Amino acid sequence: MTMQLVVQGAALGRSDIDALSAFTTISSWTQVSASAVRAPVGERLPALDALCRERRLDLAYVPDDRRLADVGLVAFDMDSTLITIECIDEIADLQGIKPQVATITARAMRGEIDFAESLRRRVALLEGLDDSALARVYDERLRLSPGAEQMLAAFRAAGATTLLVSGGFTFFTDRLKERLQLDHTASNVLASAGGRLTGKIVGDIVDANAKAEAVRRLRERPQMRGKLSVAIGDGANDLPMLAEADISVAYHAKPVVREKTTHCIDYCGLDAVVNLFC
Repeated sequence: MTMQLVVQGAALGRSDIDALSAFTTISSWTQVSASAVRAPVGERLPALDALCRERRLDLAYVPDDRRLADVGLVAFDMDSTLITIECIDEIADLQGIKPQVATITARAMRGEIDFAESLRRRVALLEGLDDSALARVYDERLRLSPGAEQMLAAFRAAGATTLLVSGGFTFFTDRLKERLQLDHTASNVLASAGGRLTGKIVGDIVDANAKAEAVRRLRERPQMRGKLSVAIGDGANDLPMLAEADISVAYHAKPVVREKTTHCIDYCGLDAVVNLFC
């Protein structure tokens, strides 16, 4: 049974395609988009990995019968996935404590610290910060990852339900839901009093298990019968969610995540996810 070898690059050029052809003996490539090509192959080509890394190309092996129209649900993380920043680190920067908070964030992303405990520690450091800091981060620092809007438009056109599920905060997910016309969101609520953050989380923490449960609930709906689910994330906190999906994508992710997903996107934008379907 053949499958499709999909190769993508932010600056994919003729020299890249020539190098791929010389290495694989594949003479005919189908141009999928300006940044992606594909060709049928009968087996995986492990030796191709090094060439793609050298040229900053993402590669994937995709079943011939995988169609975008078959996707019923696409779920994705927020910080460093849908958007380019870690919101809590940027909030902390306005408090002058970004290095302390970022260190804890990085350890949690690598899976070295339990996420819920790491979040409590980080949020506690924000106590006393004016609520207006959240709006400043959203307005001045939050940027969508490259290709995010194109990816969402493609899945929306295919009829898929979208879920933004984050260990971050509702202040940001609520605004992104409205801005991007997302169907569902789940995230944490920062407590505040008198116009300042209290350093606490309201209610249960949306951790790795809660993220997976959000995906599971939507997967179990009758309208998902026979449909595919896709999950996209970058940190250890995303692993249960990624495991819950039929197709998992590590996006510019930590090694612990890259090792356990269906596909990895290391160099391209989020629109590269769409090219993982024939």
